[in-house]
Amino acid sequence: MGAATAPGVRRRSRLMRAARRPFVAGSFYPARAEDLAASVDGLLVATTSADAGSSPPAALIVPHAGYRCSGPVAATAYRQLTGRHGVRTVVILGPGHFRDPDGMAVPECGTWSSPLGEVRIDQKRCAELVDLGLVHRDDHPHAGEHSIEVQLPFLQRVLGHGWSCLPVVIRSTPADTVADCLDALTGDGVLVVASSDLSHYRDQRTALLRDRRTARAIVEMDVAAIRDGDACGAVVVRGLLTWARRHLIRVELLDLRTSADTCGPPARVVGYGAFAARRVG
Repeated sequence: MGAATAPGVRRRSRLMRAARRPFVAGSFYPARAEDLAASVDGLLVATTSADAGSSPPAALIVPHAGYRCSGPVAATAYRQLTGRHGVRTVVILGPGHFRDPDGMAVPECGTWSSPLGEVRIDQKRCAELVDLGLVHRDDHPHAGEHSIEVQLPFLQRVLGHGWSCLPVVIRSTPADTVADCLDALTGDGVLVVASSDLSHYRDQRTALLRDRRTARAIVEMDVAAIRDGDACGAVVVRGLLTWARRHLIRVELLDLRTSADTCGPPARVVGYGAFAARRVG
């Protein structure tokens, strides 16, 4: 008779095999696979963004509201990946809206799924981050969080199959620590997606003024100028820009709109920006 397996080992084994199921399918984006594919493809085709630049993006900053509102802006970022090959791991940084993960949390589960299918979690890289003391494993902060989930269908449509995902929920983390995390992860075949909306619940005129200032700070990589109220994912954006400054990566603005431009009235809007970060030279 073999040796008994410790309860903690059994629990970890179960979690590593489990899939994180979609939480906002049917609200933020269509729940039926065929409808979702048509929605994403339609957004990508309709975008007014320029075609992918001469060099592939090392990172994207993408909004994360419902597709009806932020989808047209998100599509301008994901259009940059059209025809790009060689992406093997996508690191998705998302702010925690509802549950504080006490720093940075990567999931314990083995896969994430959307109505379009499952994507494998890069467990090797997760383990490396845990060993470095930069993140901890915890499915709880990921459970109902939409900031990372809404990026998955776009990535599935533009990248196809054969890539893995590394979702990181972040709150109250210094920008240098987020940048250290990216330093440990990035390299050939790795794409970073930073998930963030911009200003929230101001009138259209005020939002545009504030979002233009924030967009300028992002392009100029002025980390100190990006305040918490400027973006719901300010902690994510500041971390990405700190990493970009370390590696001679330039950031360009692709699209800047509000929910009044895409889906709603101008009295109380949310701002959306799409940015691409490319290596210089």
